[in-house]
Amino acid sequence: MTQSPNTNTSIHPALALLQQRVSHPRLTEPGPSQAQLADLYRAAMRAPDHAWLRPWRFIEVSGDDRTRLGEHMAHSARQDDPDLADKQYQKLLNSPLRAPLVLIAWAKISEHPKVPAIEQVLATGAAVTNLINAAHALGIGAVWRTGAPAYSPALKQTLGLTATDHIVGFIYLGTPSGEDKPVPALDPADFISPLPT
Repeated sequence: MTQSPNTNTSIHPALALLQQRVSHPRLTEPGPSQAQLADLYRAAMRAPDHAWLRPWRFIEVSGDDRTRLGEHMAHSARQDDPDLADKQYQKLLNSPLRAPLVLIAWAKISEHPKVPAIEQVLATGAAVTNLINAAHALGIGAVWRTGAPAYSPALKQTLGLTATDHIVGFIYLGTPSGEDKPVPALDPADFISPLPT
């Protein structure tokens, strides 16, 4: 697995992992073991979480269920958009087959006087971030995808989610295939500004 060079040889190993993480769009067998998956979930559940609502949920999809998920995604997309192009329909049918394991990450939204829905979605996103960072630490390839299915009311209904719940993404997990794409180095200063006067 190719990693970005780091000129600071004294950097803490945990920081090195975070600073070198990349997405792996090309994944193959094997997927994570049950023990590895348990470790990923344990990392996810340490995400920041206002009022300890624990909104994160994961649906595991592997084996032949990936074909069923593709059918759900394609049918839901056509239900949401009757003019959906056949090429896009076919792409959705096949998309879950790009990895041995797909996790559907979603936020179970609760009514709370101090924690609006957006904070619960953010907490779920933080849980996913922890999960994919843990995957990187274990040498498991991961890529976080969304697209139209993540925002499909029809797919949410098919999956048994309520109208207020949110699909945060589809997390593809497996063994990285091919070389990592080079990731340009970013200067943190470009993303920081002082408080306006």
